[in-house]
Amino acid sequence: MNPVRSLAPLAPPRVVVIGAGMGGLAAAALLAKQGLDVQLLERAEAPGGKMRPVELGALRLDGGPTVLTMRWVFEALFDRLGLSLDQQVHLHRSEVLARHAWSGSESLDLLADLEESVEAIARFSSPAEALRYRAFCQRAAQVFATLDASFIRASRPSPLSLTWRVLRQHGLAGWPRLMGIAPFTPLWRALGRFFRDPRLHQLFGRYATYCGTSPFDAPATLMLVAHVEREAVWQVEGGMAHLALALARCGQQLGVRLRCQAEVQRLLVTDGRVSGVQLANGEQLPAEAVIFNGDARALTEGLLGPDAPQGLGHGSPSLSALTWHAEALTGGFDLSHHNVFFGPPQGYRAEFQAIAAGRLPECPTVYVCAQDRSGQAHRRRPGLIAGQRRPERLMCLVNAPADASGRGLTAEEIARCEQQMWRRLRDAGLQVQLISPPLLTRPQDFAQRFPASQGALYGPSSRGWRASFQARPAGRTSLPGLFLAGGSVHPGPGVPMAALSGQLAADQLLEDLASTWRSHPVAMPGGMSMR
Repeated sequence: MNPVRSLAPLAPPRVVVIGAGMGGLAAAALLAKQGLDVQLLERAEAPGGKMRPVELGALRLDGGPTVLTMRWVFEALFDRLGLSLDQQVHLHRSEVLARHAWSGSESLDLLADLEESVEAIARFSSPAEALRYRAFCQRAAQVFATLDASFIRASRPSPLSLTWRVLRQHGLAGWPRLMGIAPFTPLWRALGRFFRDPRLHQLFGRYATYCGTSPFDAPATLMLVAHVEREAVWQVEGGMAHLALALARCGQQLGVRLRCQAEVQRLLVTDGRVSGVQLANGEQLPAEAVIFNGDARALTEGLLGPDAPQGLGHGSPSLSALTWHAEALTGGFDLSHHNVFFGPPQGYRAEFQAIAAGRLPECPTVYVCAQDRSGQAHRRRPGLIAGQRRPERLMCLVNAPADASGRGLTAEEIARCEQQMWRRLRDAGLQVQLISPPLLTRPQDFAQRFPASQGALYGPSSRGWRASFQARPAGRTSLPGLFLAGGSVHPGPGVPMAALSGQLAADQLLEDLASTWRSHPVAMPGGMSMR
């Protein structure tokens, strides 16, 4: 029956969104924009999820993601909210995508300008390697173009639906595109077809870690991450948390009721459909639909009660990390915003073998975010002149195994790894003088902050081609009225992907309400009611 205008004021559908990370924030704001009654519940004291800052005395540092890619995702999101991204946050485009070093005499900047990167690689390695880099960029762009609409932004991806969407869009020309994404080839092997210099092989293999996976296990499709970063890297003025706070603020202006320190204990189910949630304090909140923006494994493990759907969050956990946040004086190596310090290429495989065995690597790659540094080429921090040293905020990160066993890393293991980390930085010429002891975050700390995650930072690992379809559940669950969002579900980890998951969940929820409540007196968006 077609919708008709309500003859009397009716209450809009009630929705509870659990978790104020990026996926939950996006879903809540979009649903409120459509006129639904939205409550957003967050167990922590502030919204943001993994984007919440780390407080170091009076300093605030990025605690998770440090830059923004896929800006178009957020431009489209704020446009749907009737707002402008540029009016909510200030973004600065980085000219230097990342600065890489292997020793005091071996360093390479990847730059936003393709031709400048080609020239830099020719100087660093060889003109032939620069040509192979250009070919790699073309292939990575083709992979992204093939998977963008057919997989990343699709609500129910499967091998069959992916094939159908690509062929529908491109006809017979879609077959070469499908073969070009090389889903059955490991990323490391695919990179070997492009690069002869083992340092570049190592550098581009690192992009698998952006999805929490070893480059030796990840499918070659993950080369699209390199394309996404090369398209543009943006720094958020004031830190990444400002983006989450801006979206939270916009959602509240649209009617979202945000409640922090509100922990959900169980889902309520009536007649086989979700009917609300119960908080840890016993309070019950009725709802016509619920979006769970947390690790999907929490449902399977019963953290939201016995009625939650099972079989979610398949696969082994992704990588975790050790992070050190500090204020320090630095010298020697000239940091950019993004910095990666590699060990010898021949030891790279051993790093991931150790992590797979549940150990910290003996020769770790070290990522350093110098948050006060610009990503502009040849530009120092404001007010810094040559030879001058002044305090700056640093985050140092080493990949680590997830806390799947629950045993936690020992203090001795962490101390050895930290010594190796500082040695790696010194070998590259970076001098670091800590102003105060750094704040350490371990995999077991991440596990405590994000229930059922096992400390994994990226949800399930993207090991092999099946993981893209089987390890991450879609937004719609087997329990009517319950939807999923966040980095542990489709389309994957990272700030843009989590935002897309929230949009997909919101759209599916609206479709569900439009079909389910046709015979019920519940007001629908736009002043309409379904009868």
